[in-house]
Amino acid sequence: MPRKPVKPPAARQRRAPAKPPTEPSKELQVFANPASERDYLIRFQLPEFTCLCPLTGQPDFAHFSIDMVCDKLCIELKSLKLYFWSYRNEGAFHEKVTNNVLDDIVKAASPRFARITARWYVRGGIYTDVVVEHRKKGWKPASPVTLPPTGTATGLSG
Repeated sequence: MPRKPVKPPAARQRRAPAKPPTEPSKELQVFANPASERDYLIRFQLPEFTCLCPLTGQPDFAHFSIDMVCDKLCIELKSLKLYFWSYRNEGAFHEKVTNNVLDDIVKAASPRFARITARWYVRGGIYTDVVVEHRKKGWKPASPVTLPPTGTATGLSG
């Protein structure tokens, strides 16, 4: 005997939570540097930065790179994500935002070195890169180690 087609249950739309699990925040959280006795580089890549043009209100987009040599404290990643999210509805010039990010990171973590590179996407046919740096007073980077290319050590042939 043929079976009647079964009607799938109606799709239920997921309800949005009353309060999002996270919200934008200007507070950068830190934690103790697990290897504060040595210099090492931490690089954060934030390719989805958005804010608003203070003149037109149109969105501006940027890819931020943050290079840091921490001292006693490191920046916690989720707080960095929420910090960057906090700019989404703010109007600010590229130069101001980039310098504010550096100032806030230095205030929160007091790194030995920090470089912020903001690569702003094209606006009116112009790309803008803003690079700002901080060096803790008295800090000098170690001399770079230069290694020979792979396979050129004595006795190895290529």
